[in-house]
Formats: sequence, structure tokens, C-alpha cells
Amino acid sequence: MSDATTAAEQLRATAESTDLLLHTLGELKPAEVFEPSGLPGWTRGHVLTHLARNADSLVNLLTAARTGEDIPQYASPEARDADIEAGAGRPLAEQVADLRDSQQRFLDAAALLAPEHWGASVKHRAGYLFPAWQLPVKRLAELEYHHVDLNAGYTPAHWPEPFASAEFRRLGAQFGAVDGLPATLVVAEDAGLRARLGGDGEPELTVEGPVRALTGWLSGRSDGDGLQVHRGQEGLVDPRSSLPRLPPMG
Repeated sequence: MSDATTAAEQLRATAESTDLLLHTLGELKPAEVFEPSGLPGWTRGHVLTHLARNADSLVNLLTAARTGEDIPQYASPEARDADIEAGAGRPLAEQVADLRDSQQRFLDAAALLAPEHWGASVKHRAGYLFPAWQLPVKRLAELEYHHVDLNAGYTPAHWPEPFASAEFRRLGAQFGAVDGLPATLVVAEDAGLRARLGGDGEPELTVEGPVRALTGWLSGRSDGDGLQVHRGQEGLVDPRSSLPRLPPMG
């Protein structure tokens, strides 16, 4: 699959994900935007403002890929944080309009790229380079993870299977060589996927479950609900007390 084809597929997924998020927001009462989210120190308003400003930051990187200019994702870390704080207290209707409009700006900017632009390297705010075709992938992850973080009824069980499977692969690889983790075999039988955490050696733990539930745990969005954990010859053990503590997914 070409870079442009992958990008187009993921762009469609971001549009569908945004529609689902807007539906959830349509069920909220105006005052509920000021209630705590699932992220420490953030209200739902912080999450929504972050999503809108994230879309605008990705417009910057799409423009960089198209023009070849060195355009930063955000003006600075301080400006990023200040924009989120400044927008977090806005009314729900304003947040919804901002989310919708910023997503459209993202899609409009993506539509300007020619097929060859999707292979261009752009710089993440953390400093690493990655190909522009991954921008829609990153946007989809922001939408799906933070939809869950709103604590408004959308859970990992609602994630599209392709998203959950892709993130299972990514997070499994990311945690595959993390020092300090017990050797753990993670098995998503419904998706035919496996991951090894904590390096080589005979697994101390085997964690099994649906791919959505496993990705929820790997991403820090669940405490292991819906998973089965086996420890050596002990057999089944309580996942909430036996699952290894994972580092932040970054």
C-alpha cells in the first residue's frame, strides 16, 4: 500500500472518529464540560481544547511536508500548554464548534498534499522525525484515546478493530524491550495477535483477552478489566493485582 493510499484510509478514519466524538458531545449537558476527565488535572474542557489545538498543530506539519519549510508543530511547549489552559473553560457549544472546525482545517490541509508529499519527513514536537503519512495515524490515535479520556461513556470496547489492532502492535513493540518488566506474553486471540513484553525468556505471565481490552490496558486506559492472567503453574490470577505496571505509552 502506498503512502498516499495509507494516508487517505487513515484520513477517512479520523473523519468517522470525529463524528462519533461529536455524537458523544451532543449527549453532554453544558455544565458537564467543566467536570473532571480521566486525565489527572484536566477537565473535559482541557481534553477538547487539546484535541482542537492538536489538529491545528498537525496542519503545521502537513504544510511543512507540502512546502518543504521547517515549520514547528507548536510555537513552543509553553505556548502549547498556555493555549490548552486558555481554552479549557469555554462553554460546551464553543468547544464543539472549535473541535469540528479544527478537524476540517486538518482535512483541508491534507487534501492539498500530492502523493509524493506523504513520504516527506516532518518533526514531532518531541524532536524526532517521521514520515508525513503517519500524521493521520497520529490524529486518529489522539481522537480515539481522548474520546475514552472524556469519561462520557465511550470505552476501549467501542474502538474500531483496525485501530485497536494497530495500536496493539505498536505498543507491544514499544514495550517489548522495556527494562524491569517481567517477561510477559500478551495474546489477542480474536485478532490473531501476540506480543512479548519485557524481553526474551520463558514468560512469567500470560495475558489473554480481546484486542480492544488488551490495547486498553497497554495504553493505560483500563486496569485490566476483561483480561485473563496466568502466572506459571499457578493458573488464573487476579489481573488487577498481577498485571505488570507499564510505563506511559508516550
